[in-house]
Amino acid sequence: MTNEVNPEDVRNEHRYEKLTWPELNEAIAQKKVVVLPVGSIEQHGFHLPVDVDVRSATTICLGAGEKSPEDMLVLPPFTYGYCNHVMDFPGTITIQPSTFVQALLDITKSLAYHGFKRIVLVNGHGSNAPLVEQVGRQTNLQTDALCLTISWWQLIAQYWNEEVRESGPGGSAHACELETSLYMHMDEPAVLMERLEAGLPDYMTITPDAAKWQWVDLTMGAGPATITSWTSGYSASGSFGNPELATARKGKLVYERATDELVEMVRWFRNRPKEDRRELHRESPTIDYPFEW
Repeated sequence: MTNEVNPEDVRNEHRYEKLTWPELNEAIAQKKVVVLPVGSIEQHGFHLPVDVDVRSATTICLGAGEKSPEDMLVLPPFTYGYCNHVMDFPGTITIQPSTFVQALLDITKSLAYHGFKRIVLVNGHGSNAPLVEQVGRQTNLQTDALCLTISWWQLIAQYWNEEVRESGPGGSAHACELETSLYMHMDEPAVLMERLEAGLPDYMTITPDAAKWQWVDLTMGAGPATITSWTSGYSASGSFGNPELATARKGKLVYERATDELVEMVRWFRNRPKEDRRELHRESPTIDYPFEW
């Protein structure tokens, strides 16, 4: 009987949870990047299941891990997200912002404590994005690890906009052409296209020049005015955009491009140096940093 670890077994495994603790020690020694999919359980119209966000992020992360196991380990997903504004739709689960940030920060700090120096958070839910970004910032300030944050659609935005999408601004917003296409690639029988009901949200159509100021699109960005209110107030179905333009072929193109881009990004990030902090006070402070994290 031996406790020796085979480095090749570790090098060829991309799933964090499949390794033993001695094997995770080896993964740390190999300087693998840890990738955490972050999603939500949230309504996605009449035609898509509530797991769209977490399943999309997880599928892309695992796909990238399969392509490049020597570079990364993919954690089991962080399933729940910040969805307060969507709670009028039955089935949606929400986590308060402070709880969400603290829980994710506990995960990244645990990873840093064990010796992982590069961490990637791949977000799959729009309203999570500023909170995930805050987790990345605090990880970088509170640990010696480096944490990168990104939403999966940022990996394919230019490609989707220039080569694949048929919809205009606002057409790839929520349970839309983009998300529906990806889900059709992942699990086409689960997409109930016969129940589809969507369109532009009311705030883009009810007043003159509304579309100039307030519009949202995953890959095109948003209008200059940010107004986040109850989703049910501007969409009766919960879907806004052009999901009727979705196809499984588009979803496959998105999946392949997103996984390739994630592999490339992780390889770059793995070798990116962490900057050293400079002390710029004339005299070094004599007390600890005085603010709560």
